[in-house]
Amino acid sequence: MDIILINPPVTRPCEPPAGLARLVGALRSHGCSYLAVDSNIEGLIFLLEGNAESQDTWTRRAVNHLEGNLAALTSAKGFENMGRYTRAVTELNRILVCTSRQANAHVTLGNFSQAGLSPVSSADLLCSAEQQEKNIFYPYFKKRLLALFEKYSPHTVGFSLNYLSQAITCFAMAGFIRTACPDVKIVLGGGLVTSWMKRPDWNNPFSGLIDDMTAGPGEERVLSLAGAEYSGEDPLPDYSPFRKNSYLSPGKTVPFSTSFGCYWGKCSFCPERSEGNRYSCLSKDRVFSDLDCIIEQESPNLIHLCDNALSPALLERFASREIACSWYGFARITHHLCDPDFCSALKRSGCVMLKLGLESGDQRVLDELGKGISLEVAASALKTLRNAGIATYVYLLFGTPTEDEGSARKTLDFTVKHSESVDFLNLSIFNLPREDTREKALETFDFSKGDLSLYQGFIHPRAWNRNNVRQFLDKEFKRHSAIAPIVRNDPPVFTSNHAPFFVLNRRG
Repeated sequence: MDIILINPPVTRPCEPPAGLARLVGALRSHGCSYLAVDSNIEGLIFLLEGNAESQDTWTRRAVNHLEGNLAALTSAKGFENMGRYTRAVTELNRILVCTSRQANAHVTLGNFSQAGLSPVSSADLLCSAEQQEKNIFYPYFKKRLLALFEKYSPHTVGFSLNYLSQAITCFAMAGFIRTACPDVKIVLGGGLVTSWMKRPDWNNPFSGLIDDMTAGPGEERVLSLAGAEYSGEDPLPDYSPFRKNSYLSPGKTVPFSTSFGCYWGKCSFCPERSEGNRYSCLSKDRVFSDLDCIIEQESPNLIHLCDNALSPALLERFASREIACSWYGFARITHHLCDPDFCSALKRSGCVMLKLGLESGDQRVLDELGKGISLEVAASALKTLRNAGIATYVYLLFGTPTEDEGSARKTLDFTVKHSESVDFLNLSIFNLPREDTREKALETFDFSKGDLSLYQGFIHPRAWNRNNVRQFLDKEFKRHSAIAPIVRNDPPVFTSNHAPFFVLNRRG
């Protein structure tokens, strides 16, 4: 066995890991021997099926309902009623929280934290590696990894580390491997690793534990580790290693990326911009030939297009043909989405939902952020998409340096005015990327002492600080009679990953 690839806990366990599927496709196409393991879904199921501390009625009920709640999240029936769905998610989380207490950790279906350890501190991550037996997932990964090493004897283990919620357990697993099998090479890649390595002050603090780290797409590096030469062409993603996993979705979801980076790349304070990630994409013909193959091989119920933003040119190609599967993804608000015929064609192609980064209802704020969005176009696009039967998941961002309270109230007014055309809302408070080119114009400070933090605090130039923003959102924005029902529509924990299934269920 050349290499074992691992997706560590914790991320939302609703679909296969897209990054590993791409790496597996590269290895398979070059005839390399490999194994891919989604330790996220395996580890969470391990905790759910363990012995939770059932000292109270709520926990006992959650344990008794475990089988039914898992079934609810893996069948369309569980998505017929938001109350039933929310109860299933809440009770599964209750089991995870109670089980993880014994290790001074807090685990849910979408997050992980451990007392005394910060995922943005290299010292704490190394401590997690040294004290791996204290990790709540230790009994799972000790048994799993030892069995894999005994059976396959890999020379390399690669971890796909994309989120802070994975970091502490990822390093605990790496620490175990270093102790149990010191000759095995340990490699880190993924979105979070890329962000770390793109920092100008990056100086690898993990050299004694991690043998290699890779930024950006990992196909070339993983082939090199397996002794193969990268041809320059990305092969078809391979999801076959993950077919046996029972992901928590009412039907198979397949994630697929047509590009890396963002084609727009002009928004102020965007991590893609501050990290200098260059945009690259598959050819339009290649996108659809790959989709045809994926649909034939996997028979998915839903395609999740994971691009930062689907380009207008690609959306035009989607509108020109029908896909044999429902799909959703992130798109910028452009004039294309104001065309009724175009949106109807997108709907016929299988588009069930578009995620739209509106950010603000104040044109001045949008202009100063470089969003390239017109509120007039946004209003028209929302209405046109609604009429075409495509759901919208709208992202709003509060507390940017260009916003003030008056701007936030304009966002409230815009959202209320167009609330009938908004199906779901994501409300976020702005974090300033540490390496943003505009930070010198702001008075900044550190959120924490963590040397790996990607964000920093700042003194808001318009006195619109985080506490004020949070109070405005909690006491006014979310409570408005036109907005509160939309906020309640958002699936807890799984948010946009499960939202399309509620849309499909409504349309029956």
